[in-house]
Amino acid sequence: MKSGLINRISILLLLTIAFSNCSEPEEGDKSQAPNLLIIYPDQMRGQAMGFLGDEPVLTPNLDRFAGESLVLTEAVANFPICSPSRAMLMTGKYPHANGVLHNCNTLSEPFGHELKESAVCWSDILSDKGYDLGYIGKWHLDNPREPYVDTENNKGTIKWNEWTPSHKRHGFNFWYAYGTYDHHMRPMYWKTDAGREAFHFVDQWGPEHEADVAIDYIKNKSQERDPSKPFALMVSINPPHSPYAAVPEKYKKPYETIPMDSLTKRLNIPEKGTQWGDFYRNNIKDYYAMITGVDEQFGRILKALKEEGLDKNTIVVFTSDHGNCLGIQNIGSKDYHYEESMTVPFIIRWPEKIKGGTDDLLISTPDIYPTLMELMGFKESIPEDIMGTSYASNFLTGEGPRPTSQLYMYVYPGEPDVGRRGIRTDHYTLMINYRPNEGNAWWQQNQADSIELFNNYEDPYQLTNIAGTQPALEKKLSEELKQWLQKTRDPWIKHFPD
Repeated sequence: MKSGLINRISILLLLTIAFSNCSEPEEGDKSQAPNLLIIYPDQMRGQAMGFLGDEPVLTPNLDRFAGESLVLTEAVANFPICSPSRAMLMTGKYPHANGVLHNCNTLSEPFGHELKESAVCWSDILSDKGYDLGYIGKWHLDNPREPYVDTENNKGTIKWNEWTPSHKRHGFNFWYAYGTYDHHMRPMYWKTDAGREAFHFVDQWGPEHEADVAIDYIKNKSQERDPSKPFALMVSINPPHSPYAAVPEKYKKPYETIPMDSLTKRLNIPEKGTQWGDFYRNNIKDYYAMITGVDEQFGRILKALKEEGLDKNTIVVFTSDHGNCLGIQNIGSKDYHYEESMTVPFIIRWPEKIKGGTDDLLISTPDIYPTLMELMGFKESIPEDIMGTSYASNFLTGEGPRPTSQLYMYVYPGEPDVGRRGIRTDHYTLMINYRPNEGNAWWQQNQADSIELFNNYEDPYQLTNIAGTQPALEKKLSEELKQWLQKTRDPWIKHFPD
């Protein structure tokens, strides 16, 4: 779709396809229960992995891992900003159902947009099943409250960072984390038993330090986990989130001599001399350097897993909370329906169980929860009100349900019934924007910026808005969007014309 037929052929040639006949573990059978390892960098777009052949970024460990795994090339973040995406991953529900309708900060705090203690997360299920659970890195699912924690990103007009007390950690018994804090060269953390004021700083690049902690957890050097139990570990890495220059020089070095022209071949990058064109050119090398650094830490964690003999019975997932335009489409970062913002990496490995290769399955963030729980043998424990769909059968056998579209949404703090909504199919992206003070009749043609429609197959860089040229197609896609809004209980649906 977005990368074209040539890239699809390249992927198929580069990745190893391993088939196996297997069955999921029996419900509650700890002897067969697999471990789970989720590596979750922030703001890493799905195109930025070397093996895809789309961008010239160096990711040797991901390239190798992809050859041993199932790669989903069309995975998306449905609400591509941090907190809503993380909440969808944890709850398997879309934002209007889980309550996290915007980033957790002081803008959202009056409206209670944070992960509820009552939510039944996948980690709660695993905790109930006797798993040892560890969380490392960025959490960003609690709103700051007064008196604000004395960290740098709580000193401005908008406050961001907050401690998570043990009763709000959803089953994670090992905790080495923070709310949100973007000083990558000197990150801060709360340990499991640390109080709200007992955070500490580390003079080490965040991803490297978090890999050290993860390796310690896997090898159990500090005896932080019970080796008699299966474990689930999530390593939530902040880079390649901004600030992009906050990355060790050793990761910058491979990109120093690469001509800028070879890094700016995507046709939707604004021209040099424009605000966002220059922003892209000023940051792309550091963005790639961050990804290369994250790739190295991922490789270190995988090595530790193998050294401990845990790799065969550990499901490893590599994905991200959302992508990053970095100036593409004149968008500084994320939030939007464009491919670079919505699409994320999704690579999953479970040796001799999950079928390897590539798949263009239109998987969405809330689908990850039920899929993992079914794979791990806990299908019967998935809450009935879950909104995601399990694709465990697709992963295990190559056969199963296949969605026809993915929801896109953007909600303003405290305004659940306005903002942008849309869908992404295997060919098209439709986005409709509703703001009460910006012209309400989006269904009328020629409303500037109120509706965008792209043919992603013929126009993979989304350069031409074809809204208004194919009314039958727009109607069909709008009706499918309406079904999504009904499913997710989105009050935005009232803006549809009769």
